Amino acid sequence: MIEVVDPTGAARDPGMPSLALALDPGQAERALKRLPGLARDQARLRAIRVTRHKPGRRCLVEYDLEVERAGSASELVTVIGKVRAGRYGMGGYRLLTAFREAGFVEDSPDGIAVPEPAGTLSKFHMWLQRKVAGTGATELLPAPEGVTLARRIAEAAYKVHAAGVRAERRHSMAHELQILHRCLQTVAIGEPRWVSRLASILRACEALARAAPETAPCGIHRDFYGDQVVVAGPRLYLIDFDLYCAGERALDIGNFLGHVTEQSLRRGGDPGALGVVERALEDRYVELTSEELRPRIRCYAALTLVRHIYLSTLFPERRPLTLSLIDLCEDRLGVLSPV
Repeated sequence: MIEVVDPTGAARDPGMPSLALALDPGQAERALKRLPGLARDQARLRAIRVTRHKPGRRCLVEYDLEVERAGSASELVTVIGKVRAGRYGMGGYRLLTAFREAGFVEDSPDGIAVPEPAGTLSKFHMWLQRKVAGTGATELLPAPEGVTLARRIAEAAYKVHAAGVRAERRHSMAHELQILHRCLQTVAIGEPRWVSRLASILRACEALARAAPETAPCGIHRDFYGDQVVVAGPRLYLIDFDLYCAGERALDIGNFLGHVTEQSLRRGGDPGALGVVERALEDRYVELTSEELRPRIRCYAALTLVRHIYLSTLFPERRPLTLSLIDLCEDRLGVLSPV
């Protein structure tokens, strides 16, 4: 009996009809056995799990496979399948393959890798990668070794930026400010009492963006934060390149710093609790690049923190944090709050 865990009813998502096939045990097992890495082995599907699902947009599915290889004991292998509405999966597979070819592999001297791509299943509109066993950096940064880890994460980001992997899309500061405008507008509609404060914060963000000189684009992750870095012993794996594009390298570092500040505020009430970790990451990245990038990094860090005002309203458990985030953003941006 193959266990199927589909808590969100993804198999019935009308926006992504291929999920019904991807979550059917018989269909899935037959398709998975055709993957290049499993073709010569005896593989049995043991479980299917939907781990993330945004209806009509994207879905993550985990497949547990028991693989018997000639002359060795059976091995449990988990592969992650990614489905995005309107896409067939080839782009994601090619991108991960390009990073592997650029040196993001397990035996690289720096220990910085991306997961191994496992193939594509056109029938499911899905591409797959092997699941990496490890711990997300978010959980490890507050630990005593957090500073050392932060410096390695800066090195990992630099490796992405220097890899020269081709990006299909472009993301600029103008795009970032447009997203921020939509986010704060949504919050203001739900909370009219904060309209003037949010408008002041947005104006301060625009002024900060103008003050920090724009830098040359390169390939960036664009969703770089602790959960996208998996620590597996001596190795760091970078995951989830769905938003990979050409943009300012400072965005990745600033985004990571903004997430760390929010994490500190949310988990302990003190936004500066992991300040030493933030400084270590920023300083190491500047060492690898240029001191001239520091103002732009801090600009993107502030914009990320402001975006968290909106993100806090999306989760019931984070809603009590919204006002504290508004206060913090006003303080960081030098905005005078109402008496």
